[in-house]
Amino acid sequence: MSLFDEVIMTDSGNDSESGHSSTAGNGTPTITPTTRTSGTSNNNASSPSAFASLTAGGRLAKLLAREQELIKTLEELTREIEQLEKAPEEDESSKASAGNGEEGDGDDEGDDLEEFEAPEWCVPIKANVMTYDWDSLAAECQFDVILMDPPWQLATHAPTRGVAIAYQQLPDICIEELPVPKLSSNGFIFIWVINNKYARAFDLMRKWGYSYVDDITWVKQTVNRRMAKGHGYYLQHAKETCLVGKKGEDPPNCRHSIGSDVIFSERRGQSQKPEELYEMIEELVPNGRYLEIFGRKNNLRDYWVTVGNEL
Repeated sequence: MSLFDEVIMTDSGNDSESGHSSTAGNGTPTITPTTRTSGTSNNNASSPSAFASLTAGGRLAKLLAREQELIKTLEELTREIEQLEKAPEEDESSKASAGNGEEGDGDDEGDDLEEFEAPEWCVPIKANVMTYDWDSLAAECQFDVILMDPPWQLATHAPTRGVAIAYQQLPDICIEELPVPKLSSNGFIFIWVINNKYARAFDLMRKWGYSYVDDITWVKQTVNRRMAKGHGYYLQHAKETCLVGKKGEDPPNCRHSIGSDVIFSERRGQSQKPEELYEMIEELVPNGRYLEIFGRKNNLRDYWVTVGNEL
């Protein structure tokens, strides 16, 4: 006998108990319905079909509750993972620069520069770039490439929105006074620029005798290859731009159509720019004479002259 038949028989039995049976003239039994009592309803509730429905409903409720618990646990784990991944970025952005009076991007991962081992063939010159004897250096060498990361003076009263600034920023006029024209008669200049200093950087290029020819975008990444977002006034910043200028003739051995104008690279120590930029410069002008201004220990590189007050 099927469950459907059992339900029909059960319902028929209940109806028989609560009504009056009679037999019609043709021998067909009839039931005169009467009002069901609460006892009859209880009998229906205890029927196999009702019991099965209650049991299934209870299991479904438990499954739904368990599902909600799992979803909540998964959301908590996701938040914890995001916080763990974001923590190094916030730590880098919030640490103060080590007061070198020159660097200006504020990317500090707490590198211990005292333990930094300088490359064997680098030429570090520890000096204040504003008072250094540039004439003597220019008399010794004319450079094919000049790279600089100026400590631009930030424009707003709260430029980093909560990030401490511990380095000295230089006014535009001080950067402009650098004797760059004396250091190179032909070649390239690479200038790292912040958002509100694009126009000023172009002006400096022209003043120093360079024409803008290109720019390079560095998309910053975390150790997990995610985009490393930093602080910004309207939008979070995840990139830096380096403007490229040229003056005079191409340097000897200069190549064309090399590399790429976009670099995807991990953000590392304070003011430490991507290795790919140096490699690109060396590919653009092989065996050239390279000068970096506003350099630090973690910027030192073989066959480069690096000038800065934290070397």
